[in-house]
Amino acid sequence: MDMTKPLRIGVLVGHKDRFENWELMVFDRILADPRFEFVTLLIHPHPFADRMVSSLFALEARLEGKLLARQPAYTPKHFDARHQRIDYLEAISGHNTADGSVASALLKRLDLDLVMRTTPEGLPDDATRALPFGEWAFNFSDQQSEHADWFSYADVVARAPTTELTLYAKRGGETQVAQIASSSFNIKFSAARNAAFVRERGVTLLMRELGRLADTRRLDATSVARLPAISAPSFGDLFRYTGALSGYLSAKAFKALKSKLRFGSSIWTLYTGRGRIDDFDPSQAIEIPPTKGDIKADPFLFQHDGECYLFYEAYADGDRKAHIAVGRFNGDKVERLGVALDCPHHLSYPFVFRDGDDIFMMPETHQSHRLEVWRCTEFPLKWELYSTALEGQSAADSILTRHGDKWWLFTNLSDHHAYEDHCNELYVFEVDGPELKRLVPHKRNPVVIGSTVARNAGRIFERDGKIYRPSQRNSHGLYGYGLNIMEIEQLTLDDYRERCIRTITPDFKTGLLGCHHFDAAGGRYIMDARLSI
Repeated sequence: MDMTKPLRIGVLVGHKDRFENWELMVFDRILADPRFEFVTLLIHPHPFADRMVSSLFALEARLEGKLLARQPAYTPKHFDARHQRIDYLEAISGHNTADGSVASALLKRLDLDLVMRTTPEGLPDDATRALPFGEWAFNFSDQQSEHADWFSYADVVARAPTTELTLYAKRGGETQVAQIASSSFNIKFSAARNAAFVRERGVTLLMRELGRLADTRRLDATSVARLPAISAPSFGDLFRYTGALSGYLSAKAFKALKSKLRFGSSIWTLYTGRGRIDDFDPSQAIEIPPTKGDIKADPFLFQHDGECYLFYEAYADGDRKAHIAVGRFNGDKVERLGVALDCPHHLSYPFVFRDGDDIFMMPETHQSHRLEVWRCTEFPLKWELYSTALEGQSAADSILTRHGDKWWLFTNLSDHHAYEDHCNELYVFEVDGPELKRLVPHKRNPVVIGSTVARNAGRIFERDGKIYRPSQRNSHGLYGYGLNIMEIEQLTLDDYRERCIRTITPDFKTGLLGCHHFDAAGGRYIMDARLSI
């Protein structure tokens, strides 16, 4: 197989115009990448077959989409339907399916490597056999009719912790399909908004996997049973759903009112104890409670001159932005020393580290649309801007770590058009250290996709030859629901692999709603926990 030839891709759609944002994003990115050749748009003669929804559900879905999932139109940079080759599949007379023999002949003539399907109805089995890598599709494409789609409605009605996104390949008439990749995403209050959000995340997942295939010409997939068919909501489901949605919108309006009146901020508390990342018991931790004027989150510990310091995101109830404060431990109590860093924009996640004789801080500054590293000039309260990187990008919860003789940057960027969210994509770069003059992106960025594992939750540790990355477990409709300890099993510029070895949920103490950050130093660990929404 010629590895230098572009991957020849066709996209199966239901019409030649009126594309959704996520479809246009896929078209654009395929055309922009020299590893791919966008050969044709294949038009299915009956893309929805006999799938129907009730007129009541169609009305509800249309209204909800306009009110709660509205997004700006995506303007393609490379795709123009007027200049794109279009091929129409022929229908078998009297059936809502494509003619298999004609479709097979067409695909062989086009010499396609794969077809990406965006419709619920796909290619005939004998046609997919003509494709070396099969027909690819997302599970959300299967859950739609001509007038509405119902992806994630069942999840919202059932109050599922997450919505599952699956990219799979169909190759002929097998009873199983090949699961290429899957991710889990935190549930939104609206199924329509949830579906629109997941579709946008799906673009990133698809392009990563297409890139992997183009580079290797090998489909790394797991055979699974065909995905279960999920029907449109019944009248009872719709009744329960609209009731839950109304309650949520009322609560959201009340929270917005409290915010406008400058109170009702999310309240976090801290817990500390003796232990390290591979051995700690949060049930034995001691609380460092917040005060109305000093709410603490995102804690980092730092040992200096034999004493343990605490750097943290600090804000008062009702504040619209936070600053970085610092305190010093006296036993299990913390003496506040003052403000370490304050800027016109929001600051959080004060990752403090040492390189040689210098002490640095890399706080979250995503509102400034760049990554910032600050150097300490007088410990612990005076800092100067040392370096910046990722100009124009929105990076959250970034960590620098040294492994072997290399520096690595782990950061949460948001690849988005309409829905910015830093909880779902982990990017890795090889860098030159705190100066950040050289950033080499990982070949498989984003290396992790999904709200239950992607977002960083503290410093990366290396112990006894193992590398541990704390990560957030965002689920159950909550930001900061739980905390994972991930073990990084492979870290090179070409490959990344990690596994979850432990998850901490907010049941280690009474009255907690979440926990989402961990750090340790000098035999002491620190966590934060959520007390209010």
